[in-house]
Amino acid sequence: MLVTQEALFKRFWYPVMPKSHLLEQPQGFELLGQKIVLWLDNSGQAVAAHDRCCHRSAQLSKGKIIDGNITCIYHGWQFDSCGTCVKVPQLEDGKPIPKTYKIETYACQERYGYVWVCLGEPLNELPDIAEASDPSFRLIPEFYETWNCAGLRVMENELDLAHPTFVHTTTFGSEEHPIPDAIEVTETDHGIHTSAILGVVNPEQQKKNLKMSEGITTRILDMDWYMPFTCKLRINYPNGLVHIVVNTATPINDSSSQIVQFCLRNDTEAETKAADVVAFDRAVTLEDKAILESTDYDVPLDLKQEQHMMTDQPGIVMRRKLSRLLKGTGNSEQ
Repeated sequence: MLVTQEALFKRFWYPVMPKSHLLEQPQGFELLGQKIVLWLDNSGQAVAAHDRCCHRSAQLSKGKIIDGNITCIYHGWQFDSCGTCVKVPQLEDGKPIPKTYKIETYACQERYGYVWVCLGEPLNELPDIAEASDPSFRLIPEFYETWNCAGLRVMENELDLAHPTFVHTTTFGSEEHPIPDAIEVTETDHGIHTSAILGVVNPEQQKKNLKMSEGITTRILDMDWYMPFTCKLRINYPNGLVHIVVNTATPINDSSSQIVQFCLRNDTEAETKAADVVAFDRAVTLEDKAILESTDYDVPLDLKQEQHMMTDQPGIVMRRKLSRLLKGTGNSEQ
């Protein structure tokens, strides 16, 4: 499956950039092979548009913001948040700007500190992370970086509970628990929900982060996959601590994804420093990254093209659900 070849994927929401990156100047981004520009208008709202001036195709992301409008660096044309050209310095005073002077804009929302963009008519709502509005939880931004792999590989890996023993050898993988003690997968409107129990090791850094002295512990997991490339992993520990990882593999193109990850925890900075939380999760993700970047980015939805085992059930359901959705919307896997 090549995401840029399937029009369906333009109809989903993706976090493309932290809003803080837009405070001083416009920024460019590639989403599903499409060059877009992002900026903040006069009200501080994020705007997303095609990153080409309609005049001579210069990249608008190389321009600047004047009175909340994106200004082309080539000839000074200005476009507002609707994509309408509002100023052409070369026109005589009083002469109307032709209505054809405009750029394409895209649906844009802000949530969880990030700007989310949908290139087409949205099929769904943004993932609803209830804990983000719960005052007993704090939100910690973790990673914003490019990985050279397909988003579906990242999603399957998030819910694959057979890999920690072999991949996460320096973080939490347990040789005594090569498979989960229990796992249940349920289809939902937004994707799937998976409940599981997994035994893990508790290294020194985690003992400090979790406030647990035991060298081994159990993760009680509630995991949600939001189509197509967002996962929420709620990890419940025996001492009552909850650590939630929200991970999106925003598709840059067929072979690369922008990894957007933040976590939520029901403790405080005084109890566990955010930097320590990020440091451990960083070590975990680097172990994943090394493996995922070695995989084929053309992920087949046809289950016959790859072999499977019992613990692949979440990924199998993902592939079947995406396959049905593609067929139901008049698309087919390329």
